[in-house]
Amino acid sequence: MRIPRPARAGALLGLAALLAACAPAQTDTPGSGADEMEGTLRVWLFSEVDQEPKEQVVDEAVAEFEADHEGVTVDVQYIPIDTRAERFQGAFNDPSSAPDVAEYGNTDLAGYVEAGGFADIGAELAEWEDHGDISDDVAATAQVDGGTYGVPWFLGVRALYYRTDVFDDLGIDIPETLEEVVEAGRAVREDDPDMLGISTGGAYTYGFLPFVWANGGDIAEADGESHTAAIDSEDAKAGLELYAEILSEDVCPPQTCAQMTGNESVQNFIAGEAAMTIGGNFNLNAVQDSDVAEDTAVVPLPGAEPDSIAPAFAGGNNLGVLAGTDHRTLSVEFVKLLSGKKYQQQMYEAMGNLPTLSSVQSDVAATDEEVAPFIETLDAGTRFVPVTGAWAGIDAEGVLPTMVQRVATGDASVDQAAQEAAASLDDAFTGE
Repeated sequence: MRIPRPARAGALLGLAALLAACAPAQTDTPGSGADEMEGTLRVWLFSEVDQEPKEQVVDEAVAEFEADHEGVTVDVQYIPIDTRAERFQGAFNDPSSAPDVAEYGNTDLAGYVEAGGFADIGAELAEWEDHGDISDDVAATAQVDGGTYGVPWFLGVRALYYRTDVFDDLGIDIPETLEEVVEAGRAVREDDPDMLGISTGGAYTYGFLPFVWANGGDIAEADGESHTAAIDSEDAKAGLELYAEILSEDVCPPQTCAQMTGNESVQNFIAGEAAMTIGGNFNLNAVQDSDVAEDTAVVPLPGAEPDSIAPAFAGGNNLGVLAGTDHRTLSVEFVKLLSGKKYQQQMYEAMGNLPTLSSVQSDVAATDEEVAPFIETLDAGTRFVPVTGAWAGIDAEGVLPTMVQRVATGDASVDQAAQEAAASLDDAFTGE
């Protein structure tokens, strides 16, 4: 079936390589502890490759907010994603350069909370009806150590893209388990050695993790604010072993796939070089624009057992209130407006952003069958990375990809690679 063109989503998924940039100069000096109900409300949102539709929705929300709040002006600035760390660090250190409201990537939150940068607005959100429309696992992406530091604004989750023409020609049924995904990939490559059975890489963390989660494993276990590595558990190793079967000569050869990232994995599928890939709702646009669009379908990535769905990583962006704001009440009200039902629906229509409110998800799935597999994946339950400031370093050092790649290339056994990764995780968790 043909995948229609949704607008591009800008899901932010935990980056650590950062470029320097200066925080923009501001005129007000927040941080006095006041809660002013007039003046300028400063908002930082992320810039996008195709930003105009986003701006149009935000401008409408700003106009509505200003009309309802006499004496208030909302100043929205769009900041580059790849320079966000320096900007936020500057804002945390110097409240005069800080916004009142900001969009942030959900994997960045734990580090921002450790820096004291965002306000816990859980009490205000508890009284907001729409907040109760967010599932617990999605709401958790804005929570750290019992505090709630914003509202999940949109999500990015992954599902299984596959070539209907290839499957039909070979008589392959849609896989109902992860084992069957591997078997289908093996059958494709046996028939056509020039095609990848499934394009997914050793450096594709969020393609690999569903295999761990579906088998009952996890990256780490939390005990209060402390974490202990669990990637070397028997369940986690079962997921690693199955994923390593993909990174083999008879499915996706390690010389091609061991170093491959998520973007590269999807690009191979778009180029017609693979029968399957694990791609996000944010990849729909690129697939629709490709030569394989007419022969592509999407289903939830199956789990370890039939009639199950592998838990997907709940990537996405949140809206939060800076701790140093002098406009706390106004800031929370603006967050509620922009992340509420009306504007989540409009942001989906404008940018393809997957809504976080369950009622909006249902409305979207009912009117757009192409997004239904991703909504179904959300409904089945998502997972998240360890909520700790150490995650940025773990991600930057490539602890999990290194583990996968060592197994795929034969440099280490599953047991050895998992033990090494667990040791690195524990060192990071304890600050060593």
